[in-house]
Amino acid sequence: MRELKGEKLEAELKRLDAMHEYERMYSEYSYIGGIDEVGRGPFAGPVVAACVIMPKDCNILYVNDSKKVSEKRREELFDIIMDKAIAVGIGIKDNERIDEINILQATYEAMQDAIKKMDIKPDILLNDAVTIPKVEIKQVPIIKGDAKSFTIACASIVAKVTRDRMMCEYDAIYPGYDFASNKGYGSQRHIAGLKELGPTPIHRKTFIHNYI
Repeated sequence: MRELKGEKLEAELKRLDAMHEYERMYSEYSYIGGIDEVGRGPFAGPVVAACVIMPKDCNILYVNDSKKVSEKRREELFDIIMDKAIAVGIGIKDNERIDEINILQATYEAMQDAIKKMDIKPDILLNDAVTIPKVEIKQVPIIKGDAKSFTIACASIVAKVTRDRMMCEYDAIYPGYDFASNKGYGSQRHIAGLKELGPTPIHRKTFIHNYI
């Protein structure tokens, strides 16, 4: 990863310091978990949630909302986050479950699973916007939390890279939809593939009825 120096490094460290506001606010808790999801909007593939506990003194340059980070840098950050994290849990709900119970409920289930899979349970959760039902841990929903909280941003990157890798694998299994590029979202090439080839087993039926 490119090294920063001088004013650019100072600006990045200032940005990261601001992203630790909520972590400082709840510093009395030993294990602060950040949780986020990726994949609520695509026509195909799963919804993926990640819950991450980072060391309190951790600072990783370039960590941000995954949507604001390039694909190459996300891959690099994913490895650093996974190496430094105290605990990580990942929850995945496939298209069939999404069609069965709707995307919001499937997202909640993915988040619940992510928390359950952690080796160390968080004492408090910083959530990107939502309050997760059936979770007894104290929760702090933060609007646009993936851009305001370092821990949520780390979870955002873990969830995004995990799902993107899955969609690249699906691209090899189901060619013609450009999954490696669009990650299941409704791009022109994806819609053209749907109209020409019909749906795959990973398409969300409740999302594509207007296109087939």
